[in-house]
Amino acid sequence: MSYDEEAVAVANLHDEQFFRLASECTVEAWLTFLGHRWSALILYHLSQGPKRFGELSACLPSVTAKMMSERLLSLQRRELLERDGRHRDAAYRLTPKAGQLMPILDALERWARPSPE
Repeated sequence: MSYDEEAVAVANLHDEQFFRLASECTVEAWLTFLGHRWSALILYHLSQGPKRFGELSACLPSVTAKMMSERLLSLQRRELLERDGRHRDAAYRLTPKAGQLMPILDALERWARPSPE
């Protein structure tokens, strides 16, 4: 199995889990999806402007190339990211749907901060 085929297979598994949960509760399904490691940070960095794969990797050096590919593909499938261009010149950017999500994630981040004692 090639690297790209493996990334697609993992993304498909996440899709199945997402849709199974979505049938029970859409909020729970989205929180589970967004709670996958690195998703929120990828969205945050792209909220600063479009970035190519290498630029995103530089922002998140702990993320392996395989994991980055899987997360980007999953975010695209949820219509939160768009990829402009092909191959190495491709840039990822937030969709309008993700633009609506960012204030919600910002509010959640503020809510989750520890309160000063």
